[in-house]
Amino acid sequence: MRAVPWGGVEMTQVVYGVWDGVAYDSRAAEARAADYALANFDEFDEGNAIRAFIADRGFFVFDPTVSLVDALFHYLKAAAEQSCGACTPCRIGTVLVRDALDQMRRGLDAALTLDDIVMLGEQIRQTSLCGLGQTCAVALLAVLRDFRERIEQELAQHRPIPAQHGMAYVTAPCIEACPSKVNVPRYIDYIRDGKPENSLGVLLQKYPMAATCGRVCVRYCEQACRRKFVDEAVGIKTLKRYVADQQSGPHALKFTRDMIRKPLADGMRVAVVGAGPAGISCAYHLLLRGYHVDVFDKAGQAGGMAQIGIPSYRLPKDTLALETDIIVDLGGRFLFDQRLGRDFSVDDLFARGYRAVFLGLGCQQGARLGVDGEDAAHGGYFSGIDFLLKVHDHVDGIAPLVLQGEVVVVGGGNVAMDCVRSAIRLGAEKVHVVYRRTLADMPADPAEIEAARAEGVEFHVLTAPAEIVTDHGKVTGVVLTRMQASEPDAGGRRSVKPVPGSETSMRCDVLIAAIGQQVEDGPLIESDGIAFDRWRCVATDRVLATSRPGVFAGGDCVTGPSTLVYAMAAGLKAARNIDDWIQRGSVRFFKRSRMRKLIADNHMLANEIVAAPVRNAYRVHNPEIDPELRKHMFGEVEQTIDARAAYAETQRCMRCYRVYSVVTKHPIPEGAA
Repeated sequence: MRAVPWGGVEMTQVVYGVWDGVAYDSRAAEARAADYALANFDEFDEGNAIRAFIADRGFFVFDPTVSLVDALFHYLKAAAEQSCGACTPCRIGTVLVRDALDQMRRGLDAALTLDDIVMLGEQIRQTSLCGLGQTCAVALLAVLRDFRERIEQELAQHRPIPAQHGMAYVTAPCIEACPSKVNVPRYIDYIRDGKPENSLGVLLQKYPMAATCGRVCVRYCEQACRRKFVDEAVGIKTLKRYVADQQSGPHALKFTRDMIRKPLADGMRVAVVGAGPAGISCAYHLLLRGYHVDVFDKAGQAGGMAQIGIPSYRLPKDTLALETDIIVDLGGRFLFDQRLGRDFSVDDLFARGYRAVFLGLGCQQGARLGVDGEDAAHGGYFSGIDFLLKVHDHVDGIAPLVLQGEVVVVGGGNVAMDCVRSAIRLGAEKVHVVYRRTLADMPADPAEIEAARAEGVEFHVLTAPAEIVTDHGKVTGVVLTRMQASEPDAGGRRSVKPVPGSETSMRCDVLIAAIGQQVEDGPLIESDGIAFDRWRCVATDRVLATSRPGVFAGGDCVTGPSTLVYAMAAGLKAARNIDDWIQRGSVRFFKRSRMRKLIADNHMLANEIVAAPVRNAYRVHNPEIDPELRKHMFGEVEQTIDARAAYAETQRCMRCYRVYSVVTKHPIPEGAA
């Protein structure tokens, strides 16, 4: 094995192997292995060389002394353990092949010959009903087709083969796309099997806000779903909402209480600053680990941007409260109306005896447009965040808000969509979206864009504001410039530039700048020894530790404005790392994270589906209130599907599990998932 530089990345070359049906063998005269190099495959963990890798698309060997018999046994063992049992080829075939390989590696006479294994492998691959069965024999068949002599050489000794070190990792495209790495096929399996409480348990292992996520998640998992190559992606978000709505409250609380480790000593206290999705997730996972957690927030209620930034027609606030209340139910405390930099500092928290601090501050300060006339606009001009806060107060009955005339919202993200749809409900006569790029470039959830259009919002793309027009400080209009898109760059992104002389005026009574957010009170936080990066976000390392020992951070204050599910994933990661830092003084190596990085860095997950007959069955959609009715109310637009529809949707999952396995020189350290 040797590593060669390629584009600044260490590329590990293959000794022999097969990938996507193509054989590579550096031992041959043609040395075809030079045609396939892998990034960062030299070591699995520090000083621990990767000797072989087996996957759904083939295998690679980096150490010619590796035992393929033993490696394939462990691979098929993982596949057999994951089989759902719905079809005979996968349920029985994987077990028969696994047992035969086990007998071979023990030096015993196997019940199957190599030809029998080939026959069984082909049956498993061609007739299994799910992605696991259709792919788990690919590497096995490739070995016996192109490198059978290697197996025969190992078996010729008729002696036990020494066990090798390594690990197996079972995943799916939807799992890898999810920031929280929720086992999507598993929770779908439980719904299909009539066990919704078990399905909820799969979700609660990753985050506490399942019903919230089931309403506002942007569905990275569905974007990766292979079912879309047949008809439409599985309604993963729809099924999540169904389970959460059926099993919330006492069901969720009982499950999470059963997950709590033995409570730690009273001195094991952690402070969480920010009661948004990142802070709630971090507090939740720390409580499950036995810590005593206090959550500080400048507001008077939990939820952060989910509370004030997502209108109630998308996320009812009682649903959100039901899930954030789990922090108190598990023994944590909320300390509201407490602002970092005003009421306490990081120094204060450590002085009070907290062993660590997590900053989940979010980004609640709107960005400016930077155009002429902005400083003079005092009436009718809002940032997207400020406007949504006023909408929140209006719905809560704190401060009524009524709009008249025309409203222009600048921006193309989810905040912009929330602003335009809220403006309609507040009485605006006409609402416009102004976005500097094309409709296809809009980062907002496509479903939100379509919902806005159904409610009568007008979209003006390749258009940007050049000046805000005011009269005695009151917004009366905006000057717009037409934009021109360039050719796509290497990453497929087009730059845009103004078209000279294309300025036009548009009348408006309210202008909302929904173009971005940033961390509030940055200088005050920096004075506590917390460094910021050049984007004015809290700077963290790979384990979410900040520049100050014992202080971790995650969510929007680290990444910039992102999604709820990314924030919750950061909370989980931070809780895991805070636990290690307190208990061990350092953060452990996490082998599953390393395997995920190997897969991602080398684009191991193929984009196409496995060729197998699948009957067309289009997805179930959440029932919705008619656009003409809903645009006059803040009540929830989407409704939950019923049990019959949920069962029908689960049948569409193709269970695209994939098994990945590495053989290493030394044992892999035992870390968490």
